[in-house]
Amino acid sequence: MEKNKLIKAYSELLQHLHETMEEALHSFADALEISKHKTRESHDLTQAEADRLSGFVKRDIEHAAHKLDRQADNDSLQEWLKFDIEMIENFAMDAFLSVADKTRIELAKLQQKAILHRYESGDIVSPGTFVCEACGKEIAFKSPSEIPECPVCHANTFVRV
Repeated sequence: MEKNKLIKAYSELLQHLHETMEEALHSFADALEISKHKTRESHDLTQAEADRLSGFVKRDIEHAAHKLDRQADNDSLQEWLKFDIEMIENFAMDAFLSVADKTRIELAKLQQKAILHRYESGDIVSPGTFVCEACGKEIAFKSPSEIPECPVCHANTFVRV
C-alpha cells in the first residue's frame, strides 16, 4: 500500500474516532471499531491494513491518555511531544486531545496501569519524539508519519519520550 495513503487514512481514522465518541456514549473500543470500518471503506483498505492502522491509533491515544495531565494544557502537551505545539502541521490536535482525554477517563475507570509502548519501523504515528532503543537517537515528527529505521544504527525499535 502507498505510504501516503496510509498516513492520510491515519488522520481520517482519528477524525472519525473523535466524531464517533462525540456523537454517542460509545466505549473507546467500540468507537475505534466503528471508525476503523468507516476509514476502511473510504480508503479502500484491506482488513489487515485497517487492523494495523487502528492499532497505531489505539497505541497513540492510550499513550497520550497516560502521559497528558487532566487539563491537557500547552505545557503538558509540549512536554509529551518534546517540541513546540505551534510546529504541528495539518493535524487535528483538538480531536486527538479530546479522544485522549476521554480515553484517559475510561482507562482510569478500568484502573489500568501504564504500558510501555514500543514502536517499530514502518509504524504510522502521531506527532511526537521517538528514541531508538539501540542507540538513543531521537527522531521528531510534526505530522502523522511513518517511523523509518534508525538513521544512525539502522535498528527498528523506538519508544516515545
